[in-house]
Amino acid sequence: MKRMLAMTAATVLLVGCATSTPRTLADAVPAPATAAAAQLEALYADYWEEQLRRHPLRATALGDPRYHGDLTNTLTPEFRTDSERLERAWLARVRAVESVGLSGQAKLSYDIFVAQRERAIAMAQYPDWMLPLNQLGHPAATVAQLGAGSRGQPFATVADYDAWLKRGAAFVPVFDQTIANLREGIKAGVVQPRVLVEKTIPQFDALIKAQPEDTLMWGVIAKMPDTFSVSDRERLTVAYHGLIGTQLVPAFVRLRDFLRDEYLPASRASVGLSALPNGAAWYAELAKRYTTTNLTPDAIHQIGLDEVARITIEFEKVREQVGFTGDLQAFFKFMNEDARFAFKSDQDVLDTYNTLRGRIEPNIPSQFALLPRAGFEVKLVEPFRAASAPAASYQGPSQDGTRPGVFYANAFNLPSRRTWETESIFLHEAIPGHHFQIALQQELTGLPAFRRFGGETAYIEGWGLYAESLGHDVGVYTDPYQYFGRLAAEIWRANRLVVDTGLHTKGWTREQAIAQMRQTSAISETNATIEVERYIAMPGQALAYKIGELKLQALRRRAMTALGNRFDPREFHRVVLEDGSLPLDVLDAKVARWLASKGTNASSD
Repeated sequence: MKRMLAMTAATVLLVGCATSTPRTLADAVPAPATAAAAQLEALYADYWEEQLRRHPLRATALGDPRYHGDLTNTLTPEFRTDSERLERAWLARVRAVESVGLSGQAKLSYDIFVAQRERAIAMAQYPDWMLPLNQLGHPAATVAQLGAGSRGQPFATVADYDAWLKRGAAFVPVFDQTIANLREGIKAGVVQPRVLVEKTIPQFDALIKAQPEDTLMWGVIAKMPDTFSVSDRERLTVAYHGLIGTQLVPAFVRLRDFLRDEYLPASRASVGLSALPNGAAWYAELAKRYTTTNLTPDAIHQIGLDEVARITIEFEKVREQVGFTGDLQAFFKFMNEDARFAFKSDQDVLDTYNTLRGRIEPNIPSQFALLPRAGFEVKLVEPFRAASAPAASYQGPSQDGTRPGVFYANAFNLPSRRTWETESIFLHEAIPGHHFQIALQQELTGLPAFRRFGGETAYIEGWGLYAESLGHDVGVYTDPYQYFGRLAAEIWRANRLVVDTGLHTKGWTREQAIAQMRQTSAISETNATIEVERYIAMPGQALAYKIGELKLQALRRRAMTALGNRFDPREFHRVVLEDGSLPLDVLDAKVARWLASKGTNASSD
């Protein structure tokens, strides 16, 4: 997730009311106690610095100003070869340090670093570089967002503007390398599904303009600070006109034309990864990567079916509670079509979420003792990417704390957006979901940077879904229709286990996957289509949510059983959050140690 924007007064108030002597996360992290731990800390720091040099866009997203003008073409064969070599070299360097006797954070960092390097090496055998774009991400969208200042690229000083001139020009070879990689994919039979290519091409059409002044990127020129000298303003205006009009937009056009004229005819009718060479093994590895478990796709599929059946029973209870006389399918139709659940305008979407924020924030201290210093803003998804963007998303704050996180709400096809889904969405993406977890993790100054700014999808998204279950505790879900929304969100993630594995291992079609989503939940046709096409584009990623949430719920139940009336949700949440993102097995062991320290006999699963 990318890091963005300025702290709000509301969040300052929220942080201020947590406790009279707030505990920081740094307080929980001891200094290295052994020579080995100190040596490892130095290695981790060197590793992270290398990563920032090799990935300057990541540095910019984190608010690190050193590389704002730099760009690495990560799509080249040389970069791929060097990446695998470096992963193996870093793994060897860390393993060469005597790890016996490591404990606490030092042991956690060692285990996580080794596991991540092993995972990266295992994934290097699969040709994801042949699939460098889809409707969820491509070079033109990246350039447009960066060049418009909406993705962390700063435009406050003359030096900032000059930095983008340099970085923007460096993007041109990336477009040409993208075409080269896609051509290699055609030769190898590793191509994107046709349906994704058809969704991607119109995004290019929306970004391509005849005049630089009509592009999203021209906005930074129109908003150039008045403090700039006349000569700088004139120079930058001419330079940006040339960069956009003679370099970037023509690159957009070349890639768009290639996709339309050469790649689309070569794309495939199938949608699952298993249809590609060695695709079944590729997907199985992705499932392990995203869930941080050894669960097989078949086992995950069955877990999903079981969860869908359980949540369906809860739907029936809500239907009876509100007195709806039709069957469940009729109830879903009513929830999707009744005018009482419609937004009035885009502004109504923003107002609804901001009002919701005001309801939740006063109840947070009863559930959380640790709160992030960084704030967040509520924004609408930009129009050019709204058609393919999810219903909501979150981008984390900058490393230096100058830019808060952003909760993005999607108002595309507004009649398809339902007011009853707002509470669960906000809990997941904003507070106490992703904003708490990601911002707190970044503030763990005593941990190595690869842990502060990295993470495990199962933990991160599992936390987001777990946060949805806390609605009653933080003052929402008082309306049964909003609780219906919570169930709708939960079955949506349960269906991901069914649909993702169905698409990529069982030969399901796009239409079959959409039907599964629609028949078992109240998800709209628009959202079901966007979601299924997301699963097609990102195999395995959607598995992380429910698998992670199920682990967190199991850990909470274990703690409640072991501690009885001594259970305090604030302490449990501290234990889960204070070390940042962890693989699920590592988190399980950590909770077991905590419970043992409380004098219980609870053990790990």
